[in-house]
Amino acid sequence: MKQQDRIYTVPYLHLFNPQSPYLLHCFSVFLLFGSVLLIGITLFINDFFLNFHIQQFLGFTSPPPPSTTNVSSLNQTTETKPWSISIQNQTTETKPWSVSIHNQTEPTLTQHGGLNDSLNVPPKVMHHMSDQELLRTASRVPRIQKVHFRHTPKVAFMFLTKGPLPLAPLWQRFFQGIDPGLYSIYVHSHPSFNQTLPRTSVFYGRSIPSKEVRWGNIDMIEAEIRLLANALLDFSNQRFVLLSESCIPLFNFSTIYNYLMNSTQNYVQAYNLPGVEGGRGRYSSQMKPLIKLNQWRKGSQWFQINRALAIDVVSDKQYFPVFKRYCKAFCCGDEHYLPTFVSIKFWKTNSNRTLTWVDWSKGGIHPSRFMRMHITYDFLERLRHGSTCEYNGKTTNICHLFARKFMPDSLNRLLRFAPKIMRFN
Repeated sequence: MKQQDRIYTVPYLHLFNPQSPYLLHCFSVFLLFGSVLLIGITLFINDFFLNFHIQQFLGFTSPPPPSTTNVSSLNQTTETKPWSISIQNQTTETKPWSVSIHNQTEPTLTQHGGLNDSLNVPPKVMHHMSDQELLRTASRVPRIQKVHFRHTPKVAFMFLTKGPLPLAPLWQRFFQGIDPGLYSIYVHSHPSFNQTLPRTSVFYGRSIPSKEVRWGNIDMIEAEIRLLANALLDFSNQRFVLLSESCIPLFNFSTIYNYLMNSTQNYVQAYNLPGVEGGRGRYSSQMKPLIKLNQWRKGSQWFQINRALAIDVVSDKQYFPVFKRYCKAFCCGDEHYLPTFVSIKFWKTNSNRTLTWVDWSKGGIHPSRFMRMHITYDFLERLRHGSTCEYNGKTTNICHLFARKFMPDSLNRLLRFAPKIMRFN
């Protein structure tokens, strides 16, 4: 019996021997496991604090209650996103983007519902981040709605302005009675511009940290990227529309919202024409080999894009630095960067057209301007339904949702015609 005890105790004595290979092996395994565990905890903490930082920036203290969307079953069915809203006293013009939803329950849209219902105020837009910090944060936000509560997707209306918004009363009528949980507003104006707005204005507190913008200069693109980056911090924003102070809506909110949300494409105008019209004289051979002449595109800077493309734009560290270095003086980078970038990398999801109407028929370096005398019922109807195009594979006569350039003296006549023609409220 003693002999057997001695046989079974020997391995244990070897295990606790400092020079035992068993002890060294166990220590190595323990060290490896601890290292992996420490790395996992570090990654979790970094991700937690990034989300916490963004939520603090947006003003969230706790997840808001579920928002509600009243989904309307309309006449036609298309293979599009199942988003269709019905606004009280507004009629969506039933076109090929109308959707009929079967066996789906979406949140109901209420007059005071939406993502920010528990806050009663839109997310904050002012911050103290530098451009580098802003872009780094915006490039890491979710590409789709990966938040821990159900919510309604929003359209981000981004205004790139020199100073005041002379057509603000028209936009006030456009947004009047609309649930703030369906849209966000961002304004980039000259940093020295300071205007006092009433708290009832939809533009109140919507100015973002800005920098000076010069016509035709590369800082015009930087301002567009700055607007996109700020808008991306709100996870609910799924469509992004760039507008100027001279832009007007051509339809009511319900029509524009459904058109954008149910679209399967982005709207970045991009065309390739020889000579002056195509802007090939602005191309620099120093952009090769990354950007070749046959890849050079021109188009309107006024875009309408989805969240995935917006993140790709603010994350671009390949093409924009080349534009910033070689597209100078009269290059007019705002007419070339996004059309070229999208045509090279994302042409499959691009419509190659813009939803903002503008008149270049008179030639020159600026489009036609429209004043009080031009604003008639027939003129506005021509902008709304005067052309045909393709939308989600079908032909439609609604090709533009916005238009420019409208001068301040056109406001009174626009306010007179808009509620009837555009079916506001």
